[in-house]
Amino acid sequence: MAESNSTDFDLLWYLENLSDKEFQSFKKYLARKILDFKLPQVPLINLRATKEELANLLPISYEGQHIWNMLYSIFLMMHKEDHCMKIIGRRNRNQEACKALMRRKLTLQWENHTFGEFHYKFFCNVASDVFYVLQLAYDSTSCYSANDLNVFLMGDRASGKTMTINLAVMKWINGEMWQNMISYVVHLTSHEINQMTDSSLAELIAKDWPDSQAPIADILSDPKKLLFILEDVDNLRFELNVNEHALCSNSTQKVPIPILLVSLLKRQMAPGCWFLISSRPTREENIKMFLKTTDCYVTLQFSNEKRELYFHSFFNDRQRASTALMLVHDDEILTGLCRVAILCWITCTVLNRQMDKGHDPQHCCETPTDLHAHFLADALTSKAGLTANQYHLGLLRRLCLLAAGGLFLSTLNFSGEDLRCVGFTEVDVSVLQAVNILLPSSTHKDRYKFIHLNVQEFCAAIAFLMAVPNCLIPSGSRGYKEKREQYCNFNQVFTFIFGLLNENRRKILETTFGYQLPMVDSFRRYSVEYMKHLGRDQEKLTHHGSLFYCLFENQEEEFVKKVVNTLKEVTVYLQSNKDMMVSLYCLEYCCHLRTFKLSVQRIFEYKEPLVRPTASQMKSLVYWREICSLFCTMDTLWELHLFDSDLNDISERILSKALEHSSCKLRTLKLSYISTASGFEDLLKALARNRSLIHLSLNCTSISLNMFSLLREILDKSTCQIRHLRWSFTPVAQARVQCWDLSSPQPPTPRFK
Repeated sequence: MAESNSTDFDLLWYLENLSDKEFQSFKKYLARKILDFKLPQVPLINLRATKEELANLLPISYEGQHIWNMLYSIFLMMHKEDHCMKIIGRRNRNQEACKALMRRKLTLQWENHTFGEFHYKFFCNVASDVFYVLQLAYDSTSCYSANDLNVFLMGDRASGKTMTINLAVMKWINGEMWQNMISYVVHLTSHEINQMTDSSLAELIAKDWPDSQAPIADILSDPKKLLFILEDVDNLRFELNVNEHALCSNSTQKVPIPILLVSLLKRQMAPGCWFLISSRPTREENIKMFLKTTDCYVTLQFSNEKRELYFHSFFNDRQRASTALMLVHDDEILTGLCRVAILCWITCTVLNRQMDKGHDPQHCCETPTDLHAHFLADALTSKAGLTANQYHLGLLRRLCLLAAGGLFLSTLNFSGEDLRCVGFTEVDVSVLQAVNILLPSSTHKDRYKFIHLNVQEFCAAIAFLMAVPNCLIPSGSRGYKEKREQYCNFNQVFTFIFGLLNENRRKILETTFGYQLPMVDSFRRYSVEYMKHLGRDQEKLTHHGSLFYCLFENQEEEFVKKVVNTLKEVTVYLQSNKDMMVSLYCLEYCCHLRTFKLSVQRIFEYKEPLVRPTASQMKSLVYWREICSLFCTMDTLWELHLFDSDLNDISERILSKALEHSSCKLRTLKLSYISTASGFEDLLKALARNRSLIHLSLNCTSISLNMFSLLREILDKSTCQIRHLRWSFTPVAQARVQCWDLSSPQPPTPRFK
């Protein structure tokens, strides 16, 4: 890689400014330094070499950083202060040039986003704890630092990873962070890396410099002051499991990109450098491969405290902020939305506009469908208070056409050709950018994307009910798709479609644009008929979580009843309060439910006694109690399968109370792969008081020998109605299965090893 054209990097200039006697001393020092730096001996570099020969030989024999580190050390020993100062001055100028380069890059990115100064100032404030960690992590004198440190910045989509990195780099540029710790920053994104096949480290570093002329020798001269930023490692098109023997240490050698990255991460190149790596949690294998015990792992998420601070800062009105917060905190789905900074901004923007209009947000913003409908309607008609006309409707139609075409063809970043393909003009794009619907992509040059994937999914749902024609956008035909572009889960689109089937929510759009969505009635009829079909063939719907989310978004009581009326068997997987809230809402309408299959994971993982449960933990217990109460209130429910579940002490007691209740109608209970705090003691004792339970199955469940004795004791009680018992267990290595028909006169006694 060529260095910048200047006498600063002209070896011959430095050598010619030595007297003949000084040059002879220089060559002797050079021979020692080559040994000190553990560099290979080059026979032609000897005491007989002329200044010109030496200036030509060194660059082809050694990497630039080694040459200039040796020269500086030699000039220092020779007391050539002028030469040393020239090298120091060059390095200082190059460090400032790097900062200027990064400033231009970040400024261009920020000019493309128009959320307003508030959003960035706030994010800078709430991310102060992350900046504190980053400051200490790269301070070699700090006890929190370590050699070859990697800092992993983890977060879901739009959680603020890129913004956090950009703000940290800007603080470094302004002298507010990493002073005397970081001299150079090399910024890499997965999208840039995915375009490469082979590269040298020198080429990789120089990619952002004008004409690719970067001062490589100075950048690599002190790797302990060099920070590599690698964004979106989950989006890399290749795996990083490279054989150790393939790694490379030469910064000028071209190698395949995976080898180059792993060589850097393993510090075969630039030993002692720092890494800041961002990723979504979807590709943890690439993270775990390089995560050391001394590394730093930071997760980005809007906590309850930060969300409250955001709302109060946004509204700057205590009453409005409290009203908005109450609405969000009372709904698990809205709470989940507001864990993401951009969606938090959308939520606050919508609620603020509704309050400005004198509307009660409790009634007009109950679901994400409400929020997104208001956001689109307000944004597209916001200019000077204009009401919607044919132009606005056409803009909405083209926007929805783009959204649906993008999702069907796994395209989230749109080219100018894509925009023209659906009929957008430059004026249209400017309007959509001004109202924060379409924004320039932060990862793909000269491309646009929706402000958030949720907005694109909502527009695609409208497109479905609009019956817009299929659109084959040009970018959709590209053969290679990055991992983050690959879209295959349309659950959220269908959830929004069901939300728009609700007349009140649909009217937000229909009234604003003076247009009725033509496919609503046919989709309603199809949904009901399809569920009747599934009711006759339960195997076609293996779990009901996605359906329940769709119905919760709809919340039209009569429609929900019609859809779930045929369900006799339901399977749900509960992993969050949101899952419990949604499932509870739908289960209460399942009036013909006979079999309930339930898995509970992650929610009750905390095993220690709760002295002060958090608000979230209290909500979990309330939802769980309501779900368990269904075993007593649903007369048709006869069979419960609890599988792949973890219950702590309190949740087990709640379940036990429900099972022993006199109103419990369950006849069959199956427990498979269950972990409980008491080892099933509470559950088994509850079964002794259940008057309806006849069948009990315990499958691969960790029950001790003492519990088996307790089980036999319970089965002997006159209050116990169990007549059929089946269990399988693994006492040591071999699985055992016992079937016990308790209706026989003398049931066999199980034998255990």
